[in-house]
Amino acid sequence: MKHNVYIYILIMALVTFAIRVLPLTLIRKKIQNRFLRSLLYYIPYVTLAVMTFPAIMDATRSPVAGAAALLLGVVLAWLGAGLFKVSAACCILVLIVEFFLVK
Repeated sequence: MKHNVYIYILIMALVTFAIRVLPLTLIRKKIQNRFLRSLLYYIPYVTLAVMTFPAIMDATRSPVAGAAALLLGVVLAWLGAGLFKVSAACCILVLIVEFFLVK
């Protein structure tokens, strides 16, 4: 059984095109439903979180170091720290945790 890669690429292109064009052609009025509006508002954040969180856990030698850095990053961001401070603190924490816990 021989597979043609061009058919797969064509199907992928059609699905991607349909996902982007159908909402523009089918939804012409402003969305009034509060639930649907809030759902559409948070979709980019959820997508970013779903892609980022597993990478945080796998980026270190120890999942404990990744979890500690994640927790510290969330707390610092919640307290209003900037991106540079959060990332620097998380990197330093991973370095410390891996130095003491991972032999």
